[in-house]
Amino acid sequence: MLTWALIFLVVALVAGAFGFWGVASVATGFAKILFVVFLVLFLGSLLINLVGRA
Repeated sequence: MLTWALIFLVVALVAGAFGFWGVASVATGFAKILFVVFLVLFLGSLLINLVGRA
């Protein structure tokens, strides 16, 4: 999932460099959403792992 966030980030940067503001905005939105989802899943698995060891 982090890979998808990075791919959308690169697409947004390339689109922004070429001036495709609509495409850049959509790709940036997807990258932000995927990053938040990845972060929540990471923190959840970290918490479950820490509770499981206790």
